[in-house]
Amino acid sequence: MRRRVVVLGASGFIGRNVAERLAARADLEVSGTWFKTPPAESLAQPPGPRFIQADLTRPEDVGRALEGQDVVIQAAAVTTGSKDIVTRPYLHVTDNAVMNSLIFRACFERRVQQVVFFSCTTMYAEQPTPVTEEDFTGQIIPTYFGVGWTKVYLEKLCEFYARLGPTRYAALRHSNVYGPHDKFDLERSHVFGATMTKVMTARDGTLAVWGDGSEARDLLYVSDLVDLVERLLEAQRDPFELLNVGSAQSVTVRELVERIIRASGRELSVTFDRSKPTIPFTITLDTSRVRHKYGWAPRVSLEEGIRRTLAWYREHPPAALAAALAGTAA
Repeated sequence: MRRRVVVLGASGFIGRNVAERLAARADLEVSGTWFKTPPAESLAQPPGPRFIQADLTRPEDVGRALEGQDVVIQAAAVTTGSKDIVTRPYLHVTDNAVMNSLIFRACFERRVQQVVFFSCTTMYAEQPTPVTEEDFTGQIIPTYFGVGWTKVYLEKLCEFYARLGPTRYAALRHSNVYGPHDKFDLERSHVFGATMTKVMTARDGTLAVWGDGSEARDLLYVSDLVDLVERLLEAQRDPFELLNVGSAQSVTVRELVERIIRASGRELSVTFDRSKPTIPFTITLDTSRVRHKYGWAPRVSLEEGIRRTLAWYREHPPAALAAALAGTAA
C-alpha cells in the first residue's frame, strides 16, 4: 500500500521542488496545498500531486489537508526578503507561529507517522567556526529576534509532540537554499535570487548591491535538500531529529555576485549601496550530525548550482527579465 504524503505549501519554492520529486515516485500518493499562489499548470498535471487550497491558519483547513495522511512535509510559511526582515519583522512571526502550532497538534491528534519541518538558521549567533546544532546560545542577533525565536519555539513544539505520541518529527535547520522555482522578485527574494535578477536585468552595465558585500552565507542547492527529505522518509527512526543542513562552507555576497556575473557572460561593474537594508551576518554550518547519521552530503557545488539555476532562469524568465529582454523598463 502506498504511503500518503502531503506537502504543505507545495506551490512555493521548497515545497514545489519536494512535491515534484515525491510525486514521481510510484510508492507514494502525494497531495499538496496552496493558499494565495495557485500551482503551476505543469505541476498540476499527472504525475503531479493532488492539490488542496487551504489557509493553514484555520483549524478546519488544516484538518482537511491532513485527513488520511501518513507523512506531512511542512514547507508552508510566510517568507520575504531582507528588506521586510529589517523593516517589517513581524511578518515572519504571528502567522507562522499559528499555522505550525495547528499543524503539529493535528499531526499528533491524527497519529501521522512522520513530519518534516523546514526551520532555518536565524537563531544562531556569528562565530569564527562552523556552528553545530548545540551552538545555539539564546543570543539571537536583533535583526533576527522575532523570526529566530519563532523557529526555536516551533522546533521545541516538534520535540514536545514527539515525546507524547508515535509521530516522528524532523526539524531541518537549512542554510540559504537556492535553485529552480526560487523567488526572483526583488521585494521577496533572498540574496541568491535577488542577485541573479539584478545580474540578468542590469541595463546600464552596472549592478548595485545592498550593503558592502562582506557578509557571507552558506548556500545549498535545493535538490540536495530534497535528497535529505527522501532519506528521512526511509531512514528516520528516532522520535525527534534536529539537523543542520548546508554546504558547510560560506561565500561572501561580493564573491557570489562576481560568480553569477561570470557565469552569465555579462560585462557588469558592481557598486555597493550601504544605505539599503542589509543583514551584516556571516554563518557556516557544521553538518557532521546529518552526514554521520544519514550519510547525507551535498552533491551540487556552488559553481554547478549557479549554472543550473541560470539555465532554468533563462528558460523560465520572471517578469523583470522578460521585460528587460524585450527592451522595456524593468
